[in-house]
Amino acid sequence: MLVQLKVNGKASQVDVAPNTLLVTALRENLRLTGTHVGCDTAQCGACTVLVNGRAIKSCNTLAAQHPGAEITTIEGLAAADGTMHPMQAAFKECHGLQCGFCTPGMVMSAVDLCKRHPTANESQIREQLEGNLCRCTGYQNIVKAVQQAQAATAKA
Repeated sequence: MLVQLKVNGKASQVDVAPNTLLVTALRENLRLTGTHVGCDTAQCGACTVLVNGRAIKSCNTLAAQHPGAEITTIEGLAAADGTMHPMQAAFKECHGLQCGFCTPGMVMSAVDLCKRHPTANESQIREQLEGNLCRCTGYQNIVKAVQQAQAATAKA
């Protein structure tokens, strides 16, 4: 079946089986491999993307469920000139990543978090990100990155 999507600002059409997961369509059909497959059970959050501005785990939703949806992957977060999104810059500056496997999903969840809760405190940030697992950082620098991005976005 053909599914029309708008991915990272560009109209896209994917030819997929009706049971194709969104993460599979992004990675295999559109070659957007920044969205990672971690657990295949929606537990780790590595596959998180924005669908119509909201963070979702793309490993537990079908591509066919999102006809016409605006999807943003980690590849589409930066500006067209390559300038990093404030959240990406904050993760880099605050050392909010180590191995990097969880980072795309963590960043996408954090972008949604800041949009919905622009003044979230540390406890709220931790609570909102608990659906994204990181085995390397201990989360402290991730929380710092979210706080820094919140401050940067509030000034803009």
